[in-house]
Amino acid sequence: MSSEQRARVDAILRQPGPEGPQSVEQIRAGFRALMAGMIVPHDRIRTTPTTLGDRPALRVEPAGDAGVVGVVGAGAGGASGTILYFHGGGWVFGSPETALGLTGNLVARTGLGAYSVDYRLAPEHPFPAAIEDTLSAYRALLDRGEDPSTIVFAGDSAGGGLAVTTCLAARDAGLPLPAALLALSPGVDATRSGESMDTKEGVDPIFTRAALAHTGALYLAGADPHQPLLSPAVLADLTGFPPMLIQVGANELLLDDSTRLAARARAAGVDVVLDVTADVPHVFQAFAGVLDEADEALDRAALFLRQRIGAGR
Repeated sequence: MSSEQRARVDAILRQPGPEGPQSVEQIRAGFRALMAGMIVPHDRIRTTPTTLGDRPALRVEPAGDAGVVGVVGAGAGGASGTILYFHGGGWVFGSPETALGLTGNLVARTGLGAYSVDYRLAPEHPFPAAIEDTLSAYRALLDRGEDPSTIVFAGDSAGGGLAVTTCLAARDAGLPLPAALLALSPGVDATRSGESMDTKEGVDPIFTRAALAHTGALYLAGADPHQPLLSPAVLADLTGFPPMLIQVGANELLLDDSTRLAARARAAGVDVVLDVTADVPHVFQAFAGVLDEADEALDRAALFLRQRIGAGR
C-alpha cells in the first residue's frame, strides 16, 4: 500500500472542472474523459457488442488462453458462469465502455464471462427505467437456460445499487435469485440520510452533497425516495438474498450507504462481507494498475465470485 499512490489518485480526482452548472451532456462527456484514462486489461479480454433482453450490452470474455490472473488458487482458462454487470454514473451518465476497466479486470481475474448492460439513463428515462432494463437482462439469461447458481450480479456506484434493487425486483417477480452480489461503493440510499454525507464532506474528492442532490433529482423525477427500490439500505427487506460482498472506500460521502446496507443484510440473515479500505475514494477499484489497494480489492472480489459460482447447485 502506498500513501503516494493514494495522494496521486486524490489529486487526479480533485482537478478543477468547468465552472458553473453543467448540462447533462457536459457531465456525460466529462465522465467519459475521466474513465478513458483508466487501465483496461485489453490483452486479457475480448469484447463484443450484443444485446441482452431489450437493451444493448457489451459481452466481455477472457481472451483465448490468457488464463486467470491475480487470484491465488485460480486455475488457468475460462470458468463456467456469468457476471451480469451494471455500470456506475448516478443513473445519469456512464456506459459499459466507461466501466470496462472494472468489468475487464473482474473477467481477467475470474475467468468468467460478463455482460455489461447499457440500461436507460435519466433524465430521459428516470426511475424505474434502469431497474426495468437490468431485470429484463436477467430474465433473458434465465430464459436462455442459464442456471441462476452460475450467475452473479455486480456493479459500481449506481450500478452497485442496481445489483441490489435488481435482486429485489427479481425476488418480487418470483424469479430465482443469482448466486451472489458484488457491490462496489453502491448508491443505495436516495434519502441521503447517512452521517457520512456530512462527516466526509470535503474528504471525498469526487462528490458533494449538492452534486449528489442534482443527479439524484434527475433520476427520481419527483418520485418519493422513501421506498425500497430507491433506498434499500434503509427500507428494503433483504430476506433470502444471496451472499453479498460490499466494497467501499473510507473517504466517501456514500460510506454509510454501504455500512447500513451490510447491517441490514446481516439482520436479515444474509451472508455479507463489508470490505472497507482506508483513505481511498469512491469506486477506487477503477484505479487498478495505479493504486495497490485497487488491485488487492479486485483480487478479493474475484475470489468471492469464483467461490460463489455454482456453490448452490
